[in-house]
Order: sequence, then C-alpha cells, then structure tokens
Amino acid sequence: MTKVRENALTVPSGEDPLSVYKWNTHRAKHLFCSRCGIYTFHRERAVPDQSGVNVFCLENFDPASVPMRATEGIEMSVVDPNARCQWAGPQEAG
Repeated sequence: MTKVRENALTVPSGEDPLSVYKWNTHRAKHLFCSRCGIYTFHRERAVPDQSGVNVFCLENFDPASVPMRATEGIEMSVVDPNARCQWAGPQEAG
C-alpha cells in the first residue's frame, strides 16, 4: 500500500466491479474487486482525505522502485494513545 491524497486518486476504468466494505462508524471504506477479491484501495477513518492504494493494482508500476516496510497486522490496534482529538473513532481503551 501507498498513500495518495483523495483528490489525486483517479480510477480511469474498472470501477463497476468494485465492492465497498464498511464497518463500525462507516467512515473507513475498503474496496475490493467483486470478481477476483483483490484489495484495491481504502480510505482510512483516521485520515479521510487520503487513500491507501495497493500498488500491485497499478499498471506499469515497479514496486522495487520504492522503499517498503513490512507490517505485522496482529500487533495493530484500533486504539491510538496519540490520536488527535479531531480524528473520529476510538481514542482510548474503554
């Protein structure tokens, strides 16, 4: 995934088969291809003006051309002790 400002993201074709998955506050949106199931991009709850884009869905993009870091999802939390008050969603455990 890479982050892209919402106003800079365009989907020139293939938008029809995309399915949207939302939960909880429905602010975050995760888009998948309804035909093959690939996770194409998402809009985060915490940063709604940016989208995370699956770079493997981009034509003519060489993923080796950009630095990458691994993320271990099991350690991730929806609770952020450093969350800004203007971010919607969980701020602390409760």
